[in-house]
Amino acid sequence: MTELPKPTGAPAHQNVTFPSAGGSAHGYLALPPTGQGPGVIVIQEWWGLTDHIANVADRLAAEGFVVLAPDLYGGNVAHDSGEAFRMMRELPVEHGVELLSGAVDHLLGLPEVTSGTVGSVGFCMGGGFVIQQAAADPRVSAAVPFYGVIQGPLPDFSGLKAQIQGHYGELDSTVPLDSLTELSEAVERQSGVTADLRLYPAGHAFFNDGHPEVYAPGPAAQAWESTLTFLHEQLG
Repeated sequence: MTELPKPTGAPAHQNVTFPSAGGSAHGYLALPPTGQGPGVIVIQEWWGLTDHIANVADRLAAEGFVVLAPDLYGGNVAHDSGEAFRMMRELPVEHGVELLSGAVDHLLGLPEVTSGTVGSVGFCMGGGFVIQQAAADPRVSAAVPFYGVIQGPLPDFSGLKAQIQGHYGELDSTVPLDSLTELSEAVERQSGVTADLRLYPAGHAFFNDGHPEVYAPGPAAQAWESTLTFLHEQLG
């Protein structure tokens, strides 16, 4: 990998390529101003690796984390909800989890990463992948799904090692409240982990400030501060 630019008081970032799922994958890597810190994966919404997701990575890097946002769509970005739905459906869950495992390999192999495990933060489709990834990969110790949409049945949580803090909108018809009850009960029954799933007076995608029609500044700020505290507590 090309040597990363040295931080100069603000997060340094660059596009990277790394081996994953039997081939090459791409992503956006951001370093904190100190140049090192715990590792965090950021997982895209169904739109793809957009400027919003890169901005989230930069914001986390500014808080002291080394952040990798893997590109699960291979460079493609959806421009409308129909295209986003099609692209999400064309990404098998198993392949997405495999790509994310390669991203964890890459992140933990960086000398800038000081943690032995990683945090995982994701939104919408990416929030669902946070849950799927944490269930499959014990190297994830902190899982933060934002309004996570889990495709298909719930995974097997018997190998889950991560603590979970989730952020959901009370008005979100995409993620029914009874599905959160089912999720938390399955997690605790199979792994003994008590999932901290938090509700806000907001709808779906309330954290996405790139879409003002759904963005809810108050809940977004509250969820962000909770996420930062949680990641620092779990990752050091």
